[in-house]
Amino acid sequence: MASTFPFAAIVGQDEMTLAIQVVAIDPTVGGVLVLGDRGTGKSTAVRALADFLPPIQVVKGCPYKCDPQKPAQACPVCQASQGTPGAKAAKLQTESRAVSVVDLPLGATEDRIVGALDLEKALSQGIKEFSPGLLAQAHRGFLYIDEVNLLDDHLVDLLIDVAASGENLVEREGLSIRHPARFVLVGSGNPEEGELRPQLLDRFGLSVQVRTPQDIALRVEVIKRRDAFDKDPVAYKAQWQDESDKLQKRIVKARKLLDSVVVSDEMLTLCARLCQQLGTDGLRAELTLLRATRALAAMQGSKTVKPEHLQTIAPLALRHRLRRNPLDDTDSGERVQRCLQEILGA
Repeated sequence: MASTFPFAAIVGQDEMTLAIQVVAIDPTVGGVLVLGDRGTGKSTAVRALADFLPPIQVVKGCPYKCDPQKPAQACPVCQASQGTPGAKAAKLQTESRAVSVVDLPLGATEDRIVGALDLEKALSQGIKEFSPGLLAQAHRGFLYIDEVNLLDDHLVDLLIDVAASGENLVEREGLSIRHPARFVLVGSGNPEEGELRPQLLDRFGLSVQVRTPQDIALRVEVIKRRDAFDKDPVAYKAQWQDESDKLQKRIVKARKLLDSVVVSDEMLTLCARLCQQLGTDGLRAELTLLRATRALAAMQGSKTVKPEHLQTIAPLALRHRLRRNPLDDTDSGERVQRCLQEILGA
């Protein structure tokens, strides 16, 4: 397995690394969409997720990594092993596994993504058995799509359905399988190569824009770090291991604090006014602001969500939800900040 660049060693893309940490703390925030110039570390940051994500407890031998603490969400395999309803879930053996960060290649077929009949067993043994796909591998983890704006429309429809329901239903070749598929969707791409369909765009909780650094010292530092990693990936990761461990502990601590973070009615009103004034459709924007600001507060060790948390998160949560104004060429993130300043100053 190829070694990944340490997440803690990434510099120059603070907004992107912040968004990834927020969804790592609270996956219900939704996915992360990273758009920007080629060669700015988009794929590097996403694939480095595994560096700081704490391991999860799963049912031993389960192909879908079911959560032993949530028997109601068990897959068909775990349901069969539990026997009759009411059987004690404690009988299930558990094990610790790393959180999956699964790549979805652009050329992947629908069978590879959703799963299909295991042809080898069907032909050699005459057994009709389901072979799980990428959605099963990504359950309770992250599904990463590079060049997401170039994804085929029928695959976009498929991902939207699964992301909304949290389940993958496969009915083909005489099989009827339904299994859990709850994952954080992470996409990256260059907007110059095409736009995302609005339905998929709305499924991403946060959106960040990455640009090529213009500071010479920062560019030099990025080059030096990448070159050192390429020369000896193992040694370089070992050099950053302490920082990676600190980051993981920070994420674990924030997750424990998350449920106790208070979001006042005043903050919720501020979120609603901001979304109303910007003209966002539906209420998903407010829910994203609620969850993301709470996760950021937990990450910073605060027990209450404050206006500064909203100022940090609002551009990430709202920039991709704004309607385009052909008469206003202002960056969408700046429009969000400008509107927020007007509301706070009122």
